[in-house]
Amino acid sequence: MSVQYYIDCAARARGEADAAILDNVRERCLRSEAAFLDMASRAEKSARMRARIEAEKAEARAIPALSPNQDGDNDGPDDGPPQHD
Repeated sequence: MSVQYYIDCAARARGEADAAILDNVRERCLRSEAAFLDMASRAEKSARMRARIEAEKAEARAIPALSPNQDGDNDGPDDGPPQHD
């Protein structure tokens, strides 16, 4: 469900609470409103987390995997020029 759906449901519940004559009905509608607002908040948080994870994955794909030895000689750590004895 989308964030907007939950917000719309919360608004509808608030309208029903405002129109309610019976106290128990009004309280039920207000609890529904609070629950829908909580669900909207959670859905928004999930969407942000999903976007962050997707951005991190895209960034990881864009950066080529680097080998431990970047100079290409594959003879161990890069400690500078080779020593000739």
